[in-house]
Amino acid sequence: MKRAIISDIHGNLEALKAVLAHIKAQSVDEIFCLGDVVGYGPNPCECLDMVIENCRVGLLGNHDQGAMFDPEGFNSGAERAIFWTRNQLENSGGPRELIDRRWDFLGTLPRIHRDDPWLFVHGSPRNPVNEYVFPEDIYNQKKMEKLFGLITKGCFQGHTHVPGVFLESLEFISPEQTDYAFNIGDERFMVNVGSVGQPRDGDPRACYVIQEDRTIRFNRVDYDINVTAERIYQTPDLDNFLGDRLKEGR
Repeated sequence: MKRAIISDIHGNLEALKAVLAHIKAQSVDEIFCLGDVVGYGPNPCECLDMVIENCRVGLLGNHDQGAMFDPEGFNSGAERAIFWTRNQLENSGGPRELIDRRWDFLGTLPRIHRDDPWLFVHGSPRNPVNEYVFPEDIYNQKKMEKLFGLITKGCFQGHTHVPGVFLESLEFISPEQTDYAFNIGDERFMVNVGSVGQPRDGDPRACYVIQEDRTIRFNRVDYDINVTAERIYQTPDLDNFLGDRLKEGR
């Protein structure tokens, strides 16, 4: 099985189109999406349509949840963006059945998916939607022990927008350290697959992984960042910072 795993698209249509084209060229068998299809970015409806059409498995992210309910723990910019996103989903025009299909998709997204020995979540094994696991958490032994205690072998997640591999031995391995290919060993691990639509690791290119046999390969994909940034700048309810950060990868 050759599986592409994407996450944190955040309404960035240009990035998603580039990633799906890259995935198609890799001859993968299926695509999983780990959540946050919407939020921050200027094309939530189009991104939802593409995920619905292309992904075999979709999971609930905190911004997806925020679009359906009152957002919790969001800063002011993220909150404004999610209220704008909600309005777009309901009032963007088009046939009512298409609008309903997007809402139905969001409303039925599960929080976890298991394909033993693999676990798939948006946030963490302990709190699948909202808990962040940052690289510096390797110094929080108690937290990491609790997370790994919930994993059979490996967990795939997003949420932080920072790609890399956490090992049960309290080590974080960036993609660059392994030449973008992590070989699965005997140790339990968690993989953050990075972000398609809003990378935060200093590399503005879209990021996703391909899982095949005992290898997990990180992929970086160029796209026209300026197109997405300009759409953000032209949308009063989306903070200009959301466009600026795309160019910086932060």
